[in-house]
Amino acid sequence: MTEPIRLLVADDHALFRRGVIQTLNTPEMTVVAEASTAAEALEKARETLPDVLLLDVSMPGGSGLDILPQLQAEVPICKVVILTVSEDEETLFLALKQGARGYIVKGVTADDLVAAVQAVHSGETYVAPGMAGRILTEMAKNRPAGLPDLSAREQEILERIAQGQTNKEIAAELYLSEKTIKHYVTNILTKLQVRNRVEAALKARAAERAT
Repeated sequence: MTEPIRLLVADDHALFRRGVIQTLNTPEMTVVAEASTAAEALEKARETLPDVLLLDVSMPGGSGLDILPQLQAEVPICKVVILTVSEDEETLFLALKQGARGYIVKGVTADDLVAAVQAVHSGETYVAPGMAGRILTEMAKNRPAGLPDLSAREQEILERIAQGQTNKEIAAELYLSEKTIKHYVTNILTKLQVRNRVEAALKARAAERAT
């Protein structure tokens, strides 16, 4: 039996925090700790070593973003999902630059929140759809148009990544094994010089807009 995803929830609003905890306490997930300040979040992360930390930006005593570098250094197992009211582009880019693996704006549905946590835990990057559009715009302005040479199969897989399909879905559609798709995805990320599927998808879309 697969072990549940271990979560830490950090938000200074107790009522909101309680709602998130109730949403995420499922057979597949378990909240092992909670915090109301950035410092407490760092302390609890050290103590409990969670798989995923849901972290608010604005909390008493300092921003959640301030602890991201230290979290990465001291608790590398912990993947961070920013859960905030802020839709500011600078906050989004700073969070991703400092190592956050997800960025969700408060008000998402329970299903979307669960899906985001699962995606980040599996190694993907999750950005709220509305915010992803802003990343696309920024990439289109700051990165050269066009993509490096990809094989026909790699382009086919990249198109499906850009559509949001998982490796399993791509494998089923192309009649290939999931292991083979993972190999292709690794090659694609290397050629595009990006860190994850989200950046690959956004770069593909930016190239499409530039043509």
